[in-house]
Amino acid sequence: MKRGIIHLYKISILFENRDFEHDIYELIRAFYPDAEILVSYEKEEEVQADLAFRVEAQGQSFLIHYRSEENKGVTCGEMIKGQSSDALLSCKEDSYDKEKAHELRKEQKDIVKLVLYRLLVKLTGRTLPWGNLTGIRPAKLAMAMLESGMKNSETAQEMRDRYMVSPEKTALAIAIANRERELLKDIDYENGYSLYVGIPFCPSICLYCSFSSYPLKQWKNKVDLYLDALCREIEEVSRIMEEKGRKLDTVYIGGGTPTTLEPDQLKRLLDSLMEHFDCRNLAEFTIEAGRPDSITKEKLQMIRKYPVTRISVNPQTMNQETLDIIGRRHTVEETKKAFALARECGFDNINMDLIVGLPGEDKEKVAHTLDEVRALAPDSLTVHSLAVKRAARLNMFKDQYQEMTFENNQEIMDMTMKTAYEMGMSPYYLYRQKNMKGNFENVGYAEVDKAGIYNILIMEEKQPIIALGAGGSSKLVFDHGKRIERVENVKDVSNYIARIDEMIERKRAGIRKWL
Repeated sequence: MKRGIIHLYKISILFENRDFEHDIYELIRAFYPDAEILVSYEKEEEVQADLAFRVEAQGQSFLIHYRSEENKGVTCGEMIKGQSSDALLSCKEDSYDKEKAHELRKEQKDIVKLVLYRLLVKLTGRTLPWGNLTGIRPAKLAMAMLESGMKNSETAQEMRDRYMVSPEKTALAIAIANRERELLKDIDYENGYSLYVGIPFCPSICLYCSFSSYPLKQWKNKVDLYLDALCREIEEVSRIMEEKGRKLDTVYIGGGTPTTLEPDQLKRLLDSLMEHFDCRNLAEFTIEAGRPDSITKEKLQMIRKYPVTRISVNPQTMNQETLDIIGRRHTVEETKKAFALARECGFDNINMDLIVGLPGEDKEKVAHTLDEVRALAPDSLTVHSLAVKRAARLNMFKDQYQEMTFENNQEIMDMTMKTAYEMGMSPYYLYRQKNMKGNFENVGYAEVDKAGIYNILIMEEKQPIIALGAGGSSKLVFDHGKRIERVENVKDVSNYIARIDEMIERKRAGIRKWL
């Protein structure tokens, strides 16, 4: 195998210690996305595989075997020697202070990842746009540095030197962190919270989707029962929050596709929210209309009767062939009509979601989508890099799609950014996911005063997010964001309906612990 070719048939990782296991695995996966990665946890005399190196740090040993004559001379020892030993020694102080222990562990992890990243660069002959960062919130990292008193230039230096982030991505993260700070300056982190309400039904399930979504045709007889349970959860949670005097800042109704609900069902849901929560002075109220084939004038007019400030009409692509492949049962023309209908109904803050890296889409097809979106002139644009998770049909039945090409590169990402700028938008939030094509990112762009506040809050984890509905995952923030605890609802709709009392008690216990 020649250096620079990133496909390996097999990589075996032998962990003698499970510390940093996730980060090590994800970093190797980023360099070798097509390899079969085998993980074991016991010492073995020999592992038959295609890659070999060892990283050692303070008694932690990560051993990977490589079988290739051309790279036989590359070892991790030469990467570690003279580079990390002094830094590791500086971490060896005894302390029972939890905060110091946390910082010590972070320091150790950063060193191990830096050493491993340098080795993988040497083995493959390539770098990653986000360097050795394996987390999903680069802007959160940049924001923390800025809030600690570091200047933009100092933050940039730290991201480049410690995390090996490219200059372009460093500039993006810092620009977004600064805009986020401005957008959140009036949000009360300590006494406020945000609310997520999940509607898990969709007209059809997209090829790449891994969310807890249910096709409406098969689940139509469960929707009213689901709303019964959801409205109960709304009522009980509102009572708990009211008792503690907490202020609601943002509401986000997502899914699934909330507009799969009929107008009377939407009315029932929104009436329940208005009755039990104070929605008069929200910073933002979003309904993710999402699928154009679920949007009607009657539904939009119903939504307009409530203090909803932001909606989404999400095409993902404006190429009909791709829509057919990925299972979006609507046409490009329907997307245009749904958007025009939303404008006609008076919505002045409309987001559109796009995905780059979809099967068969090269830069010419992405350019076509961008031209069509530019003509519609939405107020914000969210550009997702395709990430195929294990639960997605595209991954579960990948043998059926092996002839498809999945293209994403920096040129395509630059095209999306250029288009957003030309439309008067600038980036306001970003996050990353596992298994992203090209190791890129998702970026939200918005005009002035049109940014999605909820999107920032859920990424930056500065404020509790209380999530209602099947699959809802509440985030409770402790110690000014230093610790996050989750309270999960069951994902299955039937289980959620049957066990709603249990879901409410989970919330009650978790929220009371947080409060």
